[in-house]
Amino acid sequence: MPTRTAPATHQVEVGGVRLTHFDWLGKPSNSEPPLIFAHATGFHARVWDAVIEHFPDRRCIALDLRGHGRSEGEPVDDWRIVAEDVKTVLDRLGIRRAVGVGHSMGGHVLAQCAADKPKAFSRLVLFDPVICAPDFYAPDAALYTGDAPHPAIRRKRDFASPEAMIERFRERDPYCLFKPRVFEDYCRHGLLPKESGEGYELACSPEVEASVYASSRSNAGILEAVKRIEAPTLVVRAKQTDFTDFKSSPTWPQLASTIPGGEDLHRPDRTHFHPFEDPADAARIIAGWIG
Repeated sequence: MPTRTAPATHQVEVGGVRLTHFDWLGKPSNSEPPLIFAHATGFHARVWDAVIEHFPDRRCIALDLRGHGRSEGEPVDDWRIVAEDVKTVLDRLGIRRAVGVGHSMGGHVLAQCAADKPKAFSRLVLFDPVICAPDFYAPDAALYTGDAPHPAIRRKRDFASPEAMIERFRERDPYCLFKPRVFEDYCRHGLLPKESGEGYELACSPEVEASVYASSRSNAGILEAVKRIEAPTLVVRAKQTDFTDFKSSPTWPQLASTIPGGEDLHRPDRTHFHPFEDPADAARIIAGWIG
Protein backbone atom coordinates (compact mmCIF):
# COMPACT_ATOMS: atom_id res chain seq x y z
CA MET A 1 0.00 0.00 0.00
CA PRO A 2 1.40 3.45 -0.88
CA THR A 3 2.39 5.67 2.04
CA ARG A 4 1.59 9.33 2.19
CA THR A 5 3.86 12.23 2.97
CA ALA A 6 3.17 14.15 6.15
CA PRO A 7 0.22 16.54 5.88
CA ALA A 8 0.42 20.29 5.95
CA THR A 9 -0.80 21.79 9.23
CA HIS A 10 -3.12 24.81 9.08
CA GLN A 11 -5.12 26.87 11.53
CA VAL A 12 -8.35 28.81 11.14
CA GLU A 13 -9.46 31.32 13.76
CA VAL A 14 -13.12 31.01 14.71
CA GLY A 15 -14.48 33.33 17.36
CA GLY A 16 -11.06 33.88 18.88
CA VAL A 17 -10.26 30.16 18.98
CA ARG A 18 -7.60 28.72 16.67
CA LEU A 19 -8.77 25.44 15.13
CA THR A 20 -6.25 23.12 13.50
CA HIS A 21 -6.65 20.85 10.49
CA PHE A 22 -4.26 18.62 8.57
CA ASP A 23 -4.29 18.59 4.78
CA TRP A 24 -2.99 15.81 2.51
CA LEU A 25 -3.24 17.39 -0.95
CA GLY A 26 -3.37 14.31 -3.19
CA LYS A 27 -2.55 14.32 -6.88
CA PRO A 28 -3.10 17.63 -8.70
CA SER A 29 -4.81 15.77 -11.55
CA ASN A 30 -7.38 14.22 -9.22
CA SER A 31 -10.64 16.16 -9.46
CA GLU A 32 -12.57 13.96 -7.02
CA PRO A 33 -14.02 15.75 -3.99
CA PRO A 34 -11.90 15.73 -0.83
CA LEU A 35 -12.47 13.49 2.16
CA ILE A 36 -13.16 15.33 5.43
CA PHE A 37 -12.46 13.37 8.65
CA ALA A 38 -13.83 14.19 12.11
CA HIS A 39 -12.74 12.27 15.21
CA ALA A 40 -14.33 11.03 18.45
CA THR A 41 -14.34 12.64 21.89
CA GLY A 42 -10.92 12.61 23.51
CA PHE A 43 -9.08 11.77 20.28
CA HIS A 44 -7.63 13.93 17.51
CA ALA A 45 -7.26 14.26 13.74
CA ARG A 46 -4.20 12.06 13.36
CA VAL A 47 -5.94 8.87 14.51
CA TRP A 48 -7.22 8.81 10.92
CA ASP A 49 -3.71 8.52 9.39
CA ALA A 50 -3.93 4.75 8.91
CA VAL A 51 -7.25 5.13 7.06
CA ILE A 52 -6.11 8.10 4.98
CA GLU A 53 -3.14 6.11 3.67
CA HIS A 54 -5.62 3.96 1.73
CA PHE A 55 -6.52 7.03 -0.37
CA PRO A 56 -3.08 8.08 -1.66
CA ASP A 57 -4.31 10.07 -4.66
CA ARG A 58 -7.06 11.98 -2.94
CA ARG A 59 -7.08 15.18 -0.95
CA CYS A 60 -7.87 14.38 2.68
CA ILE A 61 -8.49 16.87 5.47
CA ALA A 62 -8.59 15.73 9.09
CA LEU A 63 -9.96 18.12 11.70
CA ASP A 64 -8.89 18.67 15.29
CA LEU A 65 -12.19 19.58 16.91
CA ARG A 66 -12.43 22.32 19.53
CA GLY A 67 -10.31 21.54 22.59
CA HIS A 68 -8.75 18.47 20.97
CA GLY A 69 -5.34 17.86 19.44
CA ARG A 70 -3.74 21.11 18.29
CA SER A 71 -6.99 23.09 18.40
CA GLU A 72 -7.66 25.57 21.16
CA GLY A 73 -10.82 25.59 23.21
CA GLU A 74 -12.25 25.47 26.71
CA PRO A 75 -14.72 22.84 27.99
CA VAL A 76 -17.80 22.38 25.80
CA ASP A 77 -21.36 22.70 27.05
CA ASP A 78 -23.20 22.38 23.72
CA TRP A 79 -22.29 20.15 20.78
CA ARG A 80 -23.83 22.66 18.39
CA ILE A 81 -20.84 24.93 19.10
CA VAL A 82 -18.53 22.25 17.69
CA ALA A 83 -20.74 21.91 14.61
CA GLU A 84 -20.65 25.69 14.10
CA ASP A 85 -16.85 25.54 14.28
CA VAL A 86 -16.70 22.90 11.55
CA LYS A 87 -19.16 24.73 9.31
CA THR A 88 -17.02 27.86 9.56
CA VAL A 89 -13.83 25.96 8.76
CA LEU A 90 -15.49 24.32 5.72
CA ASP A 91 -16.62 27.75 4.51
CA ARG A 92 -13.14 29.24 4.94
CA LEU A 93 -11.64 26.34 2.97
CA GLY A 94 -14.26 26.62 0.23
CA ILE A 95 -15.32 22.99 0.68
CA ARG A 96 -18.18 21.83 -1.53
CA ARG A 97 -19.54 18.34 -2.17
CA ALA A 98 -16.90 16.69 -0.01
CA VAL A 99 -17.16 13.18 1.42
CA GLY A 100 -17.58 13.45 5.18
CA VAL A 101 -16.22 10.65 7.37
CA GLY A 102 -17.03 10.95 11.05
CA HIS A 103 -16.61 8.72 14.07
CA SER A 104 -18.63 8.93 17.30
CA MET A 105 -19.00 12.60 18.27
CA GLY A 106 -17.36 13.50 14.95
CA GLY A 107 -20.15 11.65 13.15
CA HIS A 108 -22.76 13.63 15.07
CA VAL A 109 -21.03 16.89 14.18
CA LEU A 110 -20.73 16.10 10.46
CA ALA A 111 -24.39 15.04 10.35
CA GLN A 112 -25.42 18.39 11.81
CA CYS A 113 -23.16 20.21 9.34
CA ALA A 114 -24.61 18.28 6.39
CA ALA A 115 -28.14 19.13 7.51
CA ASP A 116 -27.32 22.84 7.82
CA LYS A 117 -25.07 23.11 4.74
CA PRO A 118 -26.42 20.74 2.07
CA LYS A 119 -23.82 21.83 -0.50
CA ALA A 120 -20.89 20.95 1.74
CA PHE A 121 -21.15 17.16 1.37
CA SER A 122 -21.97 14.82 -1.49
CA ARG A 123 -21.77 11.69 0.71
CA LEU A 124 -21.35 10.80 4.37
CA VAL A 125 -19.92 7.77 6.15
CA LEU A 126 -20.71 7.85 9.87
CA PHE A 127 -18.96 5.28 12.04
CA ASP A 128 -21.09 4.79 15.14
CA PRO A 129 -22.21 8.41 15.43
CA VAL A 130 -23.39 9.52 18.86
CA ILE A 131 -26.92 10.12 17.64
CA CYS A 132 -29.04 8.21 20.08
CA ALA A 133 -32.64 7.09 20.45
CA PRO A 134 -35.25 9.82 21.09
CA ASP A 135 -35.61 9.04 24.80
CA PHE A 136 -31.92 9.82 25.30
CA TYR A 137 -32.70 13.48 24.63
CA ALA A 138 -35.71 13.69 26.96
CA PRO A 139 -35.59 16.82 29.19
CA ASP A 140 -35.40 14.73 32.37
CA ALA A 141 -32.48 12.61 31.13
CA ALA A 142 -29.68 14.70 32.67
CA LEU A 143 -26.24 13.11 32.66
CA TYR A 144 -23.21 13.77 34.88
CA THR A 145 -24.33 17.06 36.39
CA GLY A 146 -23.73 18.89 39.65
CA ASP A 147 -21.40 16.98 41.94
CA ALA A 148 -21.06 14.00 39.59
CA PRO A 149 -18.65 14.96 36.79
CA HIS A 150 -17.90 12.45 34.10
CA PRO A 151 -15.18 10.02 35.21
CA ALA A 152 -13.00 11.13 32.28
CA ILE A 153 -12.06 14.11 34.41
CA ARG A 154 -9.86 11.78 36.48
CA ARG A 155 -7.70 10.74 33.53
CA LYS A 156 -3.94 10.88 33.93
CA ARG A 157 -2.85 13.99 32.06
CA ASP A 158 0.94 14.09 32.49
CA PHE A 159 3.50 11.82 30.85
CA ALA A 160 7.27 11.87 30.70
CA SER A 161 7.19 11.00 26.98
CA PRO A 162 4.94 9.54 24.28
CA GLU A 163 6.69 6.22 24.91
CA ALA A 164 5.60 6.37 28.54
CA MET A 165 1.99 6.83 27.47
CA ILE A 166 2.29 3.95 25.01
CA GLU A 167 3.70 1.69 27.71
CA ARG A 168 1.04 2.66 30.25
CA PHE A 169 -1.98 2.03 28.02
CA ARG A 170 -0.84 -0.61 25.54
CA GLU A 171 -2.49 -3.54 27.37
CA ARG A 172 -5.50 -1.64 28.71
CA ASP A 173 -9.05 -1.81 27.46
CA PRO A 174 -10.03 -0.45 24.93
CA TYR A 175 -6.56 0.50 23.64
CA CYS A 176 -5.54 -3.15 23.43
CA LEU A 177 -8.12 -3.51 20.64
CA PHE A 178 -6.48 -0.88 18.44
CA LYS A 179 -4.09 -1.72 15.64
CA PRO A 180 -0.61 -0.94 17.00
CA ARG A 181 -0.06 1.74 14.37
CA VAL A 182 -3.28 3.55 15.28
CA PHE A 183 -2.60 3.26 19.01
CA GLU A 184 0.85 4.77 18.60
CA ASP A 185 -0.55 7.59 16.44
CA TYR A 186 -3.10 8.25 19.17
CA CYS A 187 -0.37 8.55 21.81
CA ARG A 188 2.28 10.39 19.80
CA HIS A 189 -0.08 13.00 18.39
CA GLY A 190 -2.25 13.15 21.51
CA LEU A 191 0.39 14.80 23.69
CA LEU A 192 1.76 18.34 23.75
CA PRO A 193 4.99 19.52 25.38
CA LYS A 194 4.37 21.22 28.70
CA GLU A 195 5.00 24.95 28.87
CA SER A 196 7.70 24.24 31.48
CA GLY A 197 9.62 22.25 28.87
CA GLU A 198 9.63 19.16 31.06
CA GLY A 199 7.42 16.29 29.95
CA TYR A 200 4.11 16.21 28.10
CA GLU A 201 0.40 16.59 28.79
CA LEU A 202 -2.75 15.40 27.05
CA ALA A 203 -3.67 17.58 24.09
CA CYS A 204 -7.32 17.06 25.02
CA SER A 205 -7.45 17.91 28.71
CA PRO A 206 -9.53 15.74 31.05
CA GLU A 207 -11.75 18.78 31.67
CA VAL A 208 -12.55 19.16 27.97
CA GLU A 209 -13.10 15.43 27.46
CA ALA A 210 -15.40 15.20 30.49
CA SER A 211 -17.35 18.26 29.35
CA VAL A 212 -18.03 16.75 25.93
CA TYR A 213 -19.40 13.56 27.47
CA ALA A 214 -21.42 15.55 30.01
CA SER A 215 -23.01 17.67 27.24
CA SER A 216 -23.81 14.73 24.95
CA ARG A 217 -27.55 15.45 25.28
CA SER A 218 -27.17 19.14 24.44
CA ASN A 219 -28.17 18.89 20.77
CA ALA A 220 -31.64 17.39 21.12
CA GLY A 221 -32.50 18.76 17.68
CA ILE A 222 -30.14 16.35 15.91
CA LEU A 223 -32.91 13.81 15.26
CA GLU A 224 -34.90 16.43 13.34
CA ALA A 225 -31.76 17.78 11.67
CA VAL A 226 -30.79 14.44 10.10
CA LYS A 227 -34.12 14.40 8.25
CA ARG A 228 -32.76 17.33 6.21
CA ILE A 229 -29.55 15.59 5.09
CA GLU A 230 -29.50 15.44 1.29
CA ALA A 231 -26.24 13.50 0.91
CA PRO A 232 -26.45 9.70 0.71
CA THR A 233 -25.37 8.58 4.16
CA LEU A 234 -23.98 5.27 5.37
CA VAL A 235 -24.43 4.64 9.10
CA VAL A 236 -21.99 1.97 10.32
CA ARG A 237 -23.13 0.55 13.66
CA ALA A 238 -21.04 -1.64 15.95
CA LYS A 239 -22.29 -4.19 18.47
CA GLN A 240 -24.62 -2.85 21.13
CA THR A 241 -24.27 -4.05 24.70
CA ASP A 242 -24.63 -1.60 27.60
CA PHE A 243 -24.68 2.19 27.33
CA THR A 244 -22.04 2.54 30.05
CA ASP A 245 -19.65 0.36 28.03
CA PHE A 246 -17.42 2.57 25.87
CA LYS A 247 -17.07 -0.30 23.40
CA SER A 248 -20.83 -0.48 22.80
CA SER A 249 -22.57 1.32 19.96
CA PRO A 250 -24.48 4.43 21.13
CA THR A 251 -26.18 4.82 17.73
CA TRP A 252 -29.96 4.62 17.45
CA PRO A 253 -30.59 1.51 15.31
CA GLN A 254 -33.31 3.36 13.37
CA LEU A 255 -31.10 6.35 12.57
CA ALA A 256 -30.40 5.46 8.93
CA SER A 257 -34.12 5.05 8.23
CA THR A 258 -34.75 8.68 9.27
CA ILE A 259 -32.16 10.05 6.82
CA PRO A 260 -33.64 10.43 3.31
CA GLY A 261 -30.65 8.74 1.64
CA GLY A 262 -29.62 6.70 4.64
CA GLU A 263 -28.37 3.13 4.64
CA ASP A 264 -27.60 1.04 7.72
CA LEU A 265 -24.56 -1.24 7.98
CA HIS A 266 -24.65 -3.26 11.19
CA ARG A 267 -21.28 -4.67 12.19
CA PRO A 268 -21.78 -6.68 15.41
CA ASP A 269 -18.28 -8.09 14.89
CA ARG A 270 -16.84 -4.65 15.74
CA THR A 271 -16.86 -2.37 18.76
CA HIS A 272 -17.43 1.36 18.87
CA PHE A 273 -13.74 1.73 17.98
CA HIS A 274 -14.10 0.05 14.58
CA PRO A 275 -11.86 2.49 12.61
CA PHE A 276 -9.08 1.98 15.16
CA GLU A 277 -9.45 -1.80 15.33
CA ASP A 278 -9.29 -2.29 11.58
CA PRO A 279 -8.46 0.85 9.58
CA ALA A 280 -8.16 -1.18 6.37
CA ASP A 281 -11.74 -2.41 6.81
CA ALA A 282 -12.91 1.14 7.56
CA ALA A 283 -11.18 2.33 4.37
CA ARG A 284 -12.86 -0.43 2.34
CA ILE A 285 -16.24 0.67 3.66
CA ILE A 286 -15.56 4.30 2.74
CA ALA A 287 -14.28 3.38 -0.73
CA GLY A 288 -17.27 1.15 -1.36
CA TRP A 289 -19.72 3.86 -0.41
CA ILE A 290 -18.16 6.62 -2.50
CA GLY A 291 -17.65 4.34 -5.51
